[in-house]
Amino acid sequence: MKISEALRDITHLFLDTAPVIYFVEKHPTYFDLVAPVFYRIDADLLVAVTSPVTLAECLVMPYRLGLAKLQQDFVDLIVYGQSTIFASIDQDVARQAAELRATYNITLADALQIAVALEMGCEAFLTNDGALERVKELRVLVVEKLEL
Repeated sequence: MKISEALRDITHLFLDTAPVIYFVEKHPTYFDLVAPVFYRIDADLLVAVTSPVTLAECLVMPYRLGLAKLQQDFVDLIVYGQSTIFASIDQDVARQAAELRATYNITLADALQIAVALEMGCEAFLTNDGALERVKELRVLVVEKLEL
């Protein structure tokens, strides 16, 4: 599916960890597929939603390697990015995550991410985890299935 079609009628898009890493680190395979999404966010055509899970997962390798600038690049995008909402995880999100885990047998991290997306009114969830396509509460967009 073309990226423009995938984003049609989407006003709020949740950014899972992998697409953020692909963009910030300019991944050789996936950067060109995710860049148009981030350009729409920067142009205020799309609101991005992120969570503490996205931030924590993105920071693991930069912390491990002692890459302070990369750490800051992730924080700047995920927490303070243009047209980006950094959403918290509260009791309601935790309960919804538990329900999603029970229904779909997904990991806690994935359940928390999707629960935040639903709580924040996201119509779609950008990931590269095809297993999440079984979640039916919102549109799951898998990066490797997108086309320019």
